[in-house]
Amino acid sequence: MGKVFLVGAGPGDPDLLTVKASRLLLSANIVLHDSLVSAEILALISPQAQLIDVGKRRGFRLLSQDDINSLLVASAGSHEVVVRLKGGDPLLFGRAAEEIQTLREARIDFEIVPGISAAFAAAAAAKVSLTDRRVASNVLFTTFSRSADARAIAAFSLNSETTVVIYMPGPQYNEVSYWLLESGVSPDMPCQVISKASQRDQSSHLTTLTGLATLAPLPAPALLLVGRVVASLGDSSALSDWRGRASAVTRDLGLPW
Repeated sequence: MGKVFLVGAGPGDPDLLTVKASRLLLSANIVLHDSLVSAEILALISPQAQLIDVGKRRGFRLLSQDDINSLLVASAGSHEVVVRLKGGDPLLFGRAAEEIQTLREARIDFEIVPGISAAFAAAAAAKVSLTDRRVASNVLFTTFSRSADARAIAAFSLNSETTVVIYMPGPQYNEVSYWLLESGVSPDMPCQVISKASQRDQSSHLTTLTGLATLAPLPAPALLLVGRVVASLGDSSALSDWRGRASAVTRDLGLPW
């Protein structure tokens, strides 16, 4: 049996690949890649390797997850180096858990190679820190869902010092805006949509949670940053105001920071 490598392709810029990921792309016998992996990164794969697109976009999928799991097992039976290439980091919204379980049950050797997740690429592109000890003490990574259970979990996790990172916000920003407002986020909370972070055609739009509802969708893959830290992208006095409110709260609570 060969060995399977679950490899993070990062946000799309080949320069942001890890050295190990680059080396594996050159030595792979077969690569099963997602649709979100950029063309520039696919171009780094050995010409001798077999490429199979197993991704899905906008609800359309070439293979089911069960099909992908079976293909991984079959590929390990006939190839020495099998690369399962995923956008961003394989362990964050990449359905890696199901593939790991399949490989374990089949007793196939595997290794996970981390990648830079879209959240960090988007924050770097926006030049903001996801945390700030003055206004943002925690980060919530989530995806937009119309499920009532998912909304309840997000609402439970939110507070005034949460930076919310929403993967795959979808094309209906008004629904995302309503979801966050319903969860208790302030209507004037700053937010930024970042499309294709780190790639040549990257684009972004800075707005507020209220303004998000009327914003035209940016090209996928896109990510939404919501929180006080995003205020630094606009009026600097707005960020000072947010920090002033946070300082007042911490003084009242007797907290050291």
